[in-house]
Amino acid sequence: MTVTRDDVLRQLEGVALPGGGTLVSRDLIRALAIEGGTVRFVIEAASPEEARTLAPFQAAAEAAVKALEGVTSVQVVLTAHGPAAKPAAPSLKIGQHPTPQQGGPQKVSGVDRIIAVGSGKGGVGKSTVSSNLAVALARQGRRVGLLDADIYGPSQPRMMGVNRRPASPDGKTIEPIVAHGVTMMSIGLMLKEDEAVIWRGPMIMGALQQLLTQVAWGKLDVLIVDLPPGTGDIQLTLCQRTQLTGAIVVSTPQDVALLDARKALDMFQKLKTPVLGLIENMSSYVCPNCGHEAHIFGHGGVAAEAEKLGLPFLGELPLALEVRMAGDAGVPIAAGEGPAAEAYARLAHRLVAGGMA
Repeated sequence: MTVTRDDVLRQLEGVALPGGGTLVSRDLIRALAIEGGTVRFVIEAASPEEARTLAPFQAAAEAAVKALEGVTSVQVVLTAHGPAAKPAAPSLKIGQHPTPQQGGPQKVSGVDRIIAVGSGKGGVGKSTVSSNLAVALARQGRRVGLLDADIYGPSQPRMMGVNRRPASPDGKTIEPIVAHGVTMMSIGLMLKEDEAVIWRGPMIMGALQQLLTQVAWGKLDVLIVDLPPGTGDIQLTLCQRTQLTGAIVVSTPQDVALLDARKALDMFQKLKTPVLGLIENMSSYVCPNCGHEAHIFGHGGVAAEAEKLGLPFLGELPLALEVRMAGDAGVPIAAGEGPAAEAYARLAHRLVAGGMA
């Protein structure tokens, strides 16, 4: 049996590291070479301190690769590419109570526009729309940020393919991550993937304030805020403390989703946040085998609701397997080509042309 690079990486993906992730997901494997039955690779740590932490896993990596059929010997080198780290800055604590704020809603430094993406209920694809819209806007030349404000159920790290913990050199400012041309931040990057957030309202509100004001967003044309489902603390805090350009409400066409979408619209109205428009997600499904188009959740309900309320209808987005697979793989569908990517490109163009993004 001939051993391939993918075979080796698949084995190394099984070597879990402290703090979460694996040798592969944390991008620590270098100089992988295969000559006959001999496999050589380097585990490159960011610093001598990290190399010392990884030392016990060098043997585990060697054993994992040696277990492959066809491998006769494994040579592993553990090294560090940087100098010893300076003494650590004070650690940043996320989830403090919010600090008092005078003078009403405030702007986020360096950010021209802020668009909240909300829905009245979960499961309508709001986070998928947020990540793909951010990527589509970036592909059209905008400087885009993406804030995952779903504190209890952050999903943007997976959807954007990011697993690195953001740095905080001074214990006060957070350096965001850039992925697919988008500057992003999520509390999910500060936690283990399966670690629950069990906080009361004030800590949730404080965490949102920190993610908005302590992240070094830099100069952005637009910041997309992916809201959690419902009409709770996060929505209230964001609308009352931050100057929003407006909100986009995402819904599927069926009546039960529109019931909750109306509640989200009512909330934004009561909080004096302009609604920029409505999006109908999962609007249609085209069978990849026969090409038949089906409307699994109905069709046109969101457009009719927008017309009834006198609000812009921003467009329809398809229900497609490749959209789900792309999100799970960490490469939003809008980063590629095809009908689904084009749908997001049209949505982004509409927002740019309308001066909203």
